[in-house]
Amino acid sequence: MNEIIRQLEAKREQAYLGGGQKRIFAQHNKGKLTARERLALLLDEGSFEEWDMFVEHRCTDFGMADETVPSDGVVTGYGMINGRLVFVFSQDFTVFGGSLSEAHAEKICKVMDQAMKVGAPIIGLNDSGGARIQEGVASLGGYAEIFQRNVMASGVIPQISLIMGPCAGGAVYSPALTDFIFMVKDSSYMFVTGPDVVKTVTHEEVSAQELGGALTHSTKSGVCDRVFENDVEALLMVRRFFNYLPLSNRESAPHRPSSGAPLEEDFSLDNLIPTHPNKPYDMLELILKVLDDGDFYEIQPDYAKNIVIGFGRIDGQSVGIVANQPLVLAGCLDIKSAIKAARFVRFCDSFNIPVITFVDVPGFMPGTAQEYGGIIKHGAKLLFAYAECTVPKITVITRKAYGGAYDVMSSKHLRGDVNFAWPSAEIAVMGPKGAVEIIFREEKGDANQLAQREAQYKAKFANPFVASRRGYIDDVIMPHETRKRLARSLVMLKHKELENPWRKHDNIPL
Repeated sequence: MNEIIRQLEAKREQAYLGGGQKRIFAQHNKGKLTARERLALLLDEGSFEEWDMFVEHRCTDFGMADETVPSDGVVTGYGMINGRLVFVFSQDFTVFGGSLSEAHAEKICKVMDQAMKVGAPIIGLNDSGGARIQEGVASLGGYAEIFQRNVMASGVIPQISLIMGPCAGGAVYSPALTDFIFMVKDSSYMFVTGPDVVKTVTHEEVSAQELGGALTHSTKSGVCDRVFENDVEALLMVRRFFNYLPLSNRESAPHRPSSGAPLEEDFSLDNLIPTHPNKPYDMLELILKVLDDGDFYEIQPDYAKNIVIGFGRIDGQSVGIVANQPLVLAGCLDIKSAIKAARFVRFCDSFNIPVITFVDVPGFMPGTAQEYGGIIKHGAKLLFAYAECTVPKITVITRKAYGGAYDVMSSKHLRGDVNFAWPSAEIAVMGPKGAVEIIFREEKGDANQLAQREAQYKAKFANPFVASRRGYIDDVIMPHETRKRLARSLVMLKHKELENPWRKHDNIPL
């Protein structure tokens, strides 16, 4: 018995050391934490329960039989974040470069299966050189097993990926199947094919960071949802982010009381909209003023900046925010912004998070680049997401809501529950100038006459009353009472029930 206990302690010590002290130093010298150090920061102190510490690979080829390390390059188990259950896996780059073996994959699959059984989120800390080449197809099969579980868990439990080192080849597709991807500046990258392959095939010279670094994916591709400066910031921000999410699709997000009164009014909002219709303003100011404690967790802040998405709370309740940003491209919808918002709305709908939409949109972005890029199909994704969405939907039109973009942005016609407009709202097929030039095209040469016609059009349509008369707007509210009216609407919608027709799954225009 004593001998077994001695062996147990020796194996534990070996597992804690991972690839050895030399490799741990190398990891620290790169500004990176080890797999277990990361979990210690992510989870509540003393809450981590590790599984499969003694698992080792079974490969005997290429001299691997003599190279075994307990845990086999990944630490798995469960713990708590702010007292709420979460399953985790953390790849250990010090052991075979974090490469994925069959046993490594089985460990990850095991915690994913358990997370599904008990209804708790899964967070993956990725730091891996990819498939373990010595194991060949068994390693590839391991990846596919993980992919299958990612797909089955989608919309059932939240899945979060932190890319904290390399992530290349087939390894990128597991994070891509999860709900959110966070990266660390300078130390993480993602790509399907690395710089060497790119150079061989296309003759392009590109560095790993340029090809798939955090800044590339957060600004150009939209693959990454947030970038953090270092491991510590990333882990602490994920702890904060976790507070907005429910444990599964059968639960609601946790209620966290605000320090401010939910019904307080902010009269500075009355002056937010400029008098000139073409002058921009910052939609973030409105968002921060209506949310509890001005706390907004923005998603993809550096990508498709003409739309703003993220999480906040109103009177303690988690809400998803979607808002046009007039500071960028006048708030127009384009391909990137439609995809960005559509995915976010679908996430909120999957996990019972109400969606609040702030609308100031002059229309869809015109131009050949947009049309050739498929704006028809990509714009339809956002329309589809809102139309399918059954969680509480509250819309506030602050200024422009023109054309098809009015329809798409959570209008009453797409089963919007509560639709407000500010007095500054203009709901019409298009702006006054364009409308007059079409309706009265025979008067094009007469500038004075056109100006009169434009004034008439503005008086008739550039206001919220035409839509209100038809019941498309539930109320015209003063800007200062926005927070109060949103809070009351959320209380009213708390027990909303709406079901879509039965189907195997939808066929969203991909």
